[in-house]
Amino acid sequence: MNQLAIRPQPLGIFALPAGYLVLPPTDEPCATTALAALLRGTTPTEWPQAWQFYAHALDGNITAALEALPLSPEPLAVYNRYVLTGSHTDHLALHIMLDGELACLHGVAAFTMGQRQEPPPIDSATGEIRALCLIAHAAAAIEQNNLCAADHYFAEAIAAATPVSPTLAGQIYLNRAELAMQTGGEVALITQWLQQALHLIPTEGGLEMRARAAVQLGQILQEHAAGQRGALQAAVRCYQEALRFFQRETHPLEFAFIQNNLALAYLAMPMTEAADRLRGAIAVQSLRAALSIYDPDQHPQEWMSTRLNLANALQYVHSARPAEHLLEAIAIYEDLLRRRDPTTDPAGYARILTNLGNALAHLGIFAEARERLNAAAALFAQLGDETALAMVQELLNNIATCEAQGDYGSISTPTV
Repeated sequence: MNQLAIRPQPLGIFALPAGYLVLPPTDEPCATTALAALLRGTTPTEWPQAWQFYAHALDGNITAALEALPLSPEPLAVYNRYVLTGSHTDHLALHIMLDGELACLHGVAAFTMGQRQEPPPIDSATGEIRALCLIAHAAAAIEQNNLCAADHYFAEAIAAATPVSPTLAGQIYLNRAELAMQTGGEVALITQWLQQALHLIPTEGGLEMRARAAVQLGQILQEHAAGQRGALQAAVRCYQEALRFFQRETHPLEFAFIQNNLALAYLAMPMTEAADRLRGAIAVQSLRAALSIYDPDQHPQEWMSTRLNLANALQYVHSARPAEHLLEAIAIYEDLLRRRDPTTDPAGYARILTNLGNALAHLGIFAEARERLNAAAALFAQLGDETALAMVQELLNNIATCEAQGDYGSISTPTV
């Protein structure tokens, strides 16, 4: 029986190929500390000589990893070479020489590499090996569109991994939640699984996995916050956690996406506390940070959406220089109108017209504001959007009242 001398192994915690490699036994003093670090998803500060191949694999240097492996016919050495190379010759040799736990791992690796049609049986596997095998079965079920079976395999994998490899269990919780999100799963369960992922994946390791879980949880909390400050604050904390990993220099598009969502979460909070003014200013800065990444040619939809969010924020967030903010918002709205086609997106075009009219009215430029608002009203009438039409008419009535009273620049109607 090819049983592993070291258990638990850091299987599945790191990206492939390292995530499938097996650590051989060693008497070197630093092995215990190194193994503990790997199980947390972190890189050890000191590596045993016998594990240098693993260190090179983590760095993505497959050539060095192969050179560090012993040229041995022993099953474990052949298995690790196979994981690094995908050699069909090694695959056939392993099929003959292996049994037990290592045979199960070989089956998982072969299935992942496309050299085996089905994942291996899970009957004899335990702990993190069983979990890895169950993940393979979940992947096969997803390929066959059997999502109920996939979720069942994920649940079993979590149960197998939690006692021995909590970091792996946390990653499986994330995979299970992401599958449910893609297939319209129950929000309460998805939220619970993402929270479990963040609980199990250590803060000092697995940063990318934690960041992914934090973004997903933040989006769900924000989407279902219904204006509740507590849920929005929790979403903000999730985004701030994610930004520890998704930074401008290393993951610019993720950074921009999170900054935009962070701003919207701040702006959605009820403006009832003194600190809300600061949150509004932070929201504007977050949107500017996102726009420093998004490009109108390479990311046209994201760029336009974030620009619109910035213009809306500039119009309604408290500022010591309200006129400057309004003028910038007006310039953005006018630029966006030039880039929009009212025939293909009449509702979006009408909303921008309404926000532009509102901003102009705040500055007391009533004649131009009426022109924009009447154009928006015509589009909303064509669309049969009675609610939006009523809000535009209310704004026009407010302008008429202010003009009659000589009270310029005091319009305060929310955006449509």
